This record gives sequence, structure tokens and C-alpha cells, in this order.
Amino acid sequence: LTPRYQAVISAEIAGKITILNFREGERFQNGKKLAEIKCAQHKARYDKANAELTITIRQHQANLRLMELKSIGSHEVDIAQANVSKARADVAFWKDVKTKCVIIAPFSGRVAKLHVHEHEYVAEGDKLMKIVDDHNLEIELLVPSDWQTWLKPGLGFNINIDETSKDYPAEVSMTGAQIDPVSQSFKVIGKIKGHFPELLPGMSGSVIFLDR
Repeated sequence: LTPRYQAVISAEIAGKITILNFREGERFQNGKKLAEIKCAQHKARYDKANAELTITIRQHQANLRLMELKSIGSHEVDIAQANVSKARADVAFWKDVKTKCVIIAPFSGRVAKLHVHEHEYVAEGDKLMKIVDDHNLEIELLVPSDWQTWLKPGLGFNINIDETSKDYPAEVSMTGAQIDPVSQSFKVIGKIKGHFPELLPGMSGSVIFLDR
């Protein structure tokens, strides 16, 4: 069994881990906060960029008024407008950096492995955790190449899982695009029909096709 969705979450910025909301094996929902990196400096830079944007906008507005009064030329107004554009870019940059302080779950699932602990310092690109979606489990199997004549997507089958000694309903999702010339076999991907909490990625078993 393999998870349909899985990911190794890495730090996009450097800093100290202040929050790890889930331990190994714990379940989380899509959109929940998984972890947070200390971000006081980045937030301060974002606030500073916002303040500078406000100043440049007011300066630009003042220059427009002065140009209407013939007190300055268009060159000064153009420079003020360029400063506004630069300030907006700075705000957008620091806003993006600030969002990287909080790691949000991209799907529902469980924490398979933690690579860090709270209060540890991480560098940009360091692994934080591996997460897996245990609700949408797929089945990977190799079948003889001559089965391609009848084995099609949608075909139902049962899988008996060794670890639970139980049968579970499944169906073929897709078949491989090529045949292995050495083993004379091809890969088939199936999916479990329904959710069974006892099933975990990495389990294995045997398959019986129902409608062969």
C-alpha cells in the first residue's frame, strides 16, 4: 500500500522552530498549522516596508499637487512614482517571506516522521517532517504482461492484507504504460474502496481479481 499524497516538508526560511503541533503518528487536517518558525525579524521588516510604502505614496501625492501648481516638473513626479513601485515590491517580498514562517498542511493525513524538535534552529531547505495521506491509499502490483488483454481501469478486485489478515475491496485505477521485458510484467495501480483506519502505508498482501 502506498499513500496517494505524501510530502517531505522543508523549511523555506532559516530560524528557530517555535511550534510543532503534531507528533509522529498524529493525524492532522488540511489547512491546519503543522509548524512555525520564529519570524520576529521578518515581521518587523514587513511592517517597516509597509510604513515606507505609506510615506512614498504620500510623497507622490504631494508631488502631483505641486506639479499642478507648477512648483515642480514631471521628473520629480516620475521619481516619486518609481519609489512607490519599489516600496510596493518590498512589501510584497516581505509579505511572502512572512508567510513562510508558518507551515500549513497541504492535505489531511498523519505525520510519518519528524526530523526536528521544538527550539532547534533550522537552515533554509532543512527537512522538518514527512507527512502522508492515509485516507487515499493506493495499491501497487506487478502482473503478467498477458493480463493486459483483460485487465482494465475500473475492474474490481479484493486484496488480502498480511498484517490484518482481512480482505478489502479495491479497483484498478490505471495500468502501466510499458512492459518490463525481463520479467514480462507491467505495473498496475489500484485504490482501496472506502476508508479503513487499520490500513497503513507499507502494508502488503495478495490480490484476487473478481471478474477475470
